[in-house]
Amino acid sequence: MGKKGKRDKKGKGAEKTAAKMEKKVSRRAKKEEEDLEALIAEFQSLDAKKTQVIESSCPPPSPRLNCSLCAHPERDELILFGGEYFNGQKTYLYNELYVYHIRKNSWAKLEIPNPPPRRCAHQAAVVPTAGGQLWIFGGEFASPNGEQFYHYKDLWVLHLATKTWEQIKAPGGPSGRSGHRMVACKRQLIIFGGFHESARDYIYYNDVYAFNLDCFTWSKLAPAGIGPAPRSGCQMTPTPEGNIIIYGGYSKQRIKKDVDKGTLHTDMFLLKAEGAGKEEDRWAWSRLSPSGVKPTPRSGFSVAAAPNNRCLLFGGVHDEEEEESIEGDFFNDIYFYDIGKNRWFPAQLKGPKSEKRRRRRGRQAEAEAAGEEELQLPPPQGPLEIVKEVVAEDGTVMTIKQVIPGAAENKDRSGSEEEEDEDEEEEEGGALGQPVEPCPRSNAMVAVKHGVLYVFGGMFEVGDRQVTLSDLHSIDLHRMDEWKVLLEMDPKTQEWLEESESDEEEDDDVEGAEGGEEEEESSEEESEDEEGEQQHPAVQPGEAQPQYLARTEQYWLRLARSHMGPEAKDKKVLKVAHAMAKTFYEDPI
Repeated sequence: MGKKGKRDKKGKGAEKTAAKMEKKVSRRAKKEEEDLEALIAEFQSLDAKKTQVIESSCPPPSPRLNCSLCAHPERDELILFGGEYFNGQKTYLYNELYVYHIRKNSWAKLEIPNPPPRRCAHQAAVVPTAGGQLWIFGGEFASPNGEQFYHYKDLWVLHLATKTWEQIKAPGGPSGRSGHRMVACKRQLIIFGGFHESARDYIYYNDVYAFNLDCFTWSKLAPAGIGPAPRSGCQMTPTPEGNIIIYGGYSKQRIKKDVDKGTLHTDMFLLKAEGAGKEEDRWAWSRLSPSGVKPTPRSGFSVAAAPNNRCLLFGGVHDEEEEESIEGDFFNDIYFYDIGKNRWFPAQLKGPKSEKRRRRRGRQAEAEAAGEEELQLPPPQGPLEIVKEVVAEDGTVMTIKQVIPGAAENKDRSGSEEEEDEDEEEEEGGALGQPVEPCPRSNAMVAVKHGVLYVFGGMFEVGDRQVTLSDLHSIDLHRMDEWKVLLEMDPKTQEWLEESESDEEEDDDVEGAEGGEEEEESSEEESEDEEGEQQHPAVQPGEAQPQYLARTEQYWLRLARSHMGPEAKDKKVLKVAHAMAKTFYEDPI
């Protein structure tokens, strides 16, 4: 009884502290929000001038992040709404509505009267009711200098069949927030977590609300059990049984004046509906302990429902806090979570090479079946293996093995087959058959339609510069063979206004971000080399890459990764790959 009493008191104390903090944040945020309300009202007055629905073909959306991307429930379309863009000095918010036509690989812009105000970091969910409905809740509006924030608590629905916006005004809903998560589950919208931030204070939430899609009413849930700690940006997935799964997320807390400590959450919870179908559903939290290989800790990842009772996680960033800066490791990997088996596992791309090998084996089988006899050749000479050790700058000893095929092996393939395979390689990812894939990023928008994953936009960082993306990639989740590029983007064309007073530093930053010949990948490589230009003269900021690195970079990266293992950090693998390639080519065996 004594221990239980202490736990109860501790829990009540935490609730009181959270309530005090929320009031404190609310008071300080009120003045900021009043200032921003005038700006929001000005934008809404411009939107009010729209009196008719206009749908027109248009170029792809401009670069942005923290918008929403949803699959139309009935048509082969993706719906994109809102988002933000930062050019180094000014923040832009959007309330534009775009439609991506999957079969045509084309975009259209929908101008509909009385849309929601401009926002980012909101949540959207689609339900098939009455030809399809797109529901939007919350999000934030920022001042142009990015120092003031207005957090929305409004609920909107876009009727897709009639192309009309409607604001749903119902009492008892969540407080204003962004970074929350919302899913449609059993004729309800379930909302969890998020945060509210003012210029000086912030608060993270772990409350749960449900909006009934039949009677349009809010209810705050009070689940039994111990649930997740307050957080934003987590994974929230509904199950076929009507339960909710929560994974990961991010939060921060103030440890002393002007010093905050961030936390990357990696725990997992199940919110189970008990007594479903009764007048009041009862809910309970329980902790999940999944098997398999969990995603590495990260924030800013994107999530979507996947085929075969799975959900997926894409990309994200892991920030490493140093004394005076924060360095981010960005990801472009995919992890699947099998809901039925309670198991995580990383996605494995089969790649186009396996397809080529199958074709090659098929040609050989056909030749043998036709009874073709080949000239008797002498016994094949075994391949020659040359081994060389390379010492990276951090003392890591890497062993490079170069395999020189024997004479017979070189003659195994006819000239026509070699030319055919080279053509296939060029079609399937460049002159050397390098795999095409989205560059590492965080805060991307993802959606799944007919078992195909679509990834749009997001951002990554190069030094102090933020590169906001507008490219579009897709991959078939059933086949998992290769990524397809539906829309390319050249980051070099993106405006970036430096805050630095030094023109020289400004030029270096821009030049380093633009990079050499390989767009996003070379941008990341150059930012890496800014940390140690003397140690890695092979790639200097602002210079074109050496031919050996530009042409065979993927080979050396794969070789370095195979030696260092999957847990090695990307930046370290990149450094070792550079050292291996430079040593091998500039000091040949």
